[in-house]
Amino acid sequence: MNTVLEINNLTKKYGRITAVNNLSLSIERGSVFGILGPNGSGKTTTLGILLDVINKTSGEFSWFGQPPTKEVRKRIGAILETPIFYPYLNAVKNLEIVAEIKGVPKSNIDISLQKVDLFERRFDNFKTYSLGMRQRLSIASALLCDPEVMILDEPTNGLDPQGIAEIRGLIQQIAKDGKTIILASHLLDEVQKVCSHFCVLKRGKLLHVGTVDEVTKGAELVEVMANNPALLEQALQQFKGVKNISKEEDKFIVTLSEGQSAADLNQFLFDQKLVATHLLTQRKSLEKQFLEVLAQSDHA
Repeated sequence: MNTVLEINNLTKKYGRITAVNNLSLSIERGSVFGILGPNGSGKTTTLGILLDVINKTSGEFSWFGQPPTKEVRKRIGAILETPIFYPYLNAVKNLEIVAEIKGVPKSNIDISLQKVDLFERRFDNFKTYSLGMRQRLSIASALLCDPEVMILDEPTNGLDPQGIAEIRGLIQQIAKDGKTIILASHLLDEVQKVCSHFCVLKRGKLLHVGTVDEVTKGAELVEVMANNPALLEQALQQFKGVKNISKEEDKFIVTLSEGQSAADLNQFLFDQKLVATHLLTQRKSLEKQFLEVLAQSDHA
């Protein structure tokens, strides 16, 4: 069974407001799936329904090809909001309480703490932890039952760059262990770095679904500058591998034909006795794709 989660026509209404609008989605085993969307797009509501924290209005979903029962939910670890830990208890004591509630052996605690790199600080009180360490402890609590699927809602929210990098590395490590990860985020760069697949929601509607790899494919864009901009522009227009040329301040943005690379362009300029003082291949970003998708929906 390769499909971990199947969603069919899922809808959630709050009076006249439709938070999730006829959503259908399929998530495969082993993927790191990012749910993207602006505030109010229905990301957290969708995750809440999938975890039976929020009641759906209509539609269906299944986990591992089965209806969402209590037994099935034991195969899922989740962080929907910042978990509440006791500030004057250490990590071990806090996780012992979680283990008791979840009905999992306390022998799992040390394993989980090692996975999130908190084992050395396991006997320190929670109140002494940084924000990043607190988030790692919450991930440890979700890992206690050794789940097949991890659901993370804005896992890097409020963290500094170091904390974001730590959580990113942790997500990548959990994915390497073979777990399926579903995460909601508004940090597009982070999603591009850790996710294999993504979807875009807006006002509860699915606008786009695809792989992160697809985003970076397509026509290659190259930024190029030279000491003589007029000669450079003439040369660029003569290069047969150019589809489009635009100018941004003192640099040219060149869209290359398929099969052409920045190296080909550089060699052509060199043959024309022009030395590029700046040559940079632009990778199409998830942010650009995201904004394009949202713009298209506004004009639809």
